[in-house]
Amino acid sequence: MRRPRFFVLHCGQNTAYRPARFCAYTEDTTTIPGGNVMSTVAQVLEKKQGGLLSVTPETTVYDALKLMAEREVGAVVVLEGKHLAGILSERDYARKVILLGKSSRDTPVSEIMTSKVVCVLPTNTVDECMALMTDKRVRHLPVLVDNAVVGVISIGDVVKETIAEQRFMIEQLEQYIMS
Repeated sequence: MRRPRFFVLHCGQNTAYRPARFCAYTEDTTTIPGGNVMSTVAQVLEKKQGGLLSVTPETTVYDALKLMAEREVGAVVVLEGKHLAGILSERDYARKVILLGKSSRDTPVSEIMTSKVVCVLPTNTVDECMALMTDKRVRHLPVLVDNAVVGVISIGDVVKETIAEQRFMIEQLEQYIMS
């Protein structure tokens, strides 16, 4: 018999997380060590607005930065057709254009983008993303489905979701103590 990996107990409009013996089977969340349940990348992407922001390798760094400023983001994925070619971040610009004295109007994104990109799947947890971002020292993780980019998770998204999960857990514990 297959052992369920996902556990959620639905209580009205609120969802309370409990150890497996108290819960019904569903595939909304992933159990992590310690019995807690973390949100998945897919759930975080559902909450995000604005869609996928991308440029081509031929786009000038100036135009990519202008797009990033307009959308108030710190990175854009670089796509060749539908395939991920790299990612361009503010950090790439600072280190590979400004410090090297290049011109952002004359430099194509392909010259400064990060081509070895750390990616995640929609099934990864927020906790896994945080650990990966810390270990690899990155702030943005493209999300792949069948080798196609479907979104990007930022460190801000991960922190926001972690805070929301902790706030929810505190509220649940307070309700439990008061009952």
